This record gives sequence, structure tokens and C-alpha cells, in this order.
Amino acid sequence: MICSYCNKNQSKVLDSRDSGNSIRRRRECINCGVRFTTYEFIQAKVISVIKRDARREDFDVDKLKRSLWNACKKRPIPIGSIDKLVSLTQALIIESGKSEIPSRLIGELVMTKLKEIDRVAYIRFASVYRDFKDVESFKDEVDSLLINEDTKIDYNAQLSFLDSLEIDFLQNTSRRKGLSKSIKNFQTKLV
Repeated sequence: MICSYCNKNQSKVLDSRDSGNSIRRRRECINCGVRFTTYEFIQAKVISVIKRDARREDFDVDKLKRSLWNACKKRPIPIGSIDKLVSLTQALIIESGKSEIPSRLIGELVMTKLKEIDRVAYIRFASVYRDFKDVESFKDEVDSLLINEDTKIDYNAQLSFLDSLEIDFLQNTSRRKGLSKSIKNFQTKLV
């Protein structure tokens, strides 16, 4: 490990502890004597996200969390709701068993739940995610929120517009029953 204070790469481990899904190690730099903590995580499988332009990049939980933080900035949303949303989205992706997942599916899963948590945050997230081309498309999205203000969200209707690749992803995973249960939990746990 490289010391963040003196940039030397020699350190000794003072203490190791299991902290759930990682190992916490307390270290001391041999050169400057500064103590610091590192975490080791087990990476079971790398999941690629298929972007709109067909590029592939590794799924990045921090990137998802940053985009949600930006959408929820200055909104009265409990911090735990954002963390739960990120955790549940990540769990759904991992549980699917797929090594590649379309970015559009991730965005739709997040927006479905974000619409329940905070409508302003939803519009902010959707405006970046859906990349509205003009004021009319933005207005249509806001109007749809106003029309559905007092009605319960039908998640099946929300997912009905996904193309056959994404429907296949949801229905034909190797752990279909587990994924269906996770989607139901995903739909009900946050709020």
C-alpha cells in the first residue's frame, strides 16, 4: 500500500478485521510512521454496462450514487433513502446473473423508485438520463407527473415500454424467481 502522506509503498499491518463484505486493515507507514486504514473488497464478477452508443464500461456504484446525489441536491430526502436505492439497484443487477446490462434498464429501475421518493429529484435525474431534446418533451414529462399525482404507480406499466432485450433480461435470468422477488422488494422497500 502506498502511504498517502509520503508516497512510499512500505507499510505494516497493525490490525485486520472482518467488516461484513470487506476486510478492514489498520496500517502504519514504515517511512513516516503515519497510520491509515485500508479496505479490501471481494470482487466476485465484473458487470459491464452497455451504453447507448454500444460502448461498454464497468458498472460503477459510485457513479450511480453521484448522479443520484446531484439529482437530490437541496431536496428534503433522507440520506438513507438514496443509499437504499443504490444498494437495491446494485443487488438487482448482481442477482440477475448477467455479465452485461443495458444502461437504459438501470436508469429506468432508478427512475421508477425515484419518482416515488421525490418528484423534483426524479425530473432532475430524468432530464439528464433521458436527454430531453426540447422544452415540449420536458413539459410532457412534468405533465405526466401532475396527471399521476394521486394515483399509485403501476410498475408493470412502467416496465412495459422496455424493448425485448430488456424484457428478456428481466424474465429469463438464471435466477428468475429470485429476480422477480427482488423486483417486488425493490418496488416496495424504499419510502
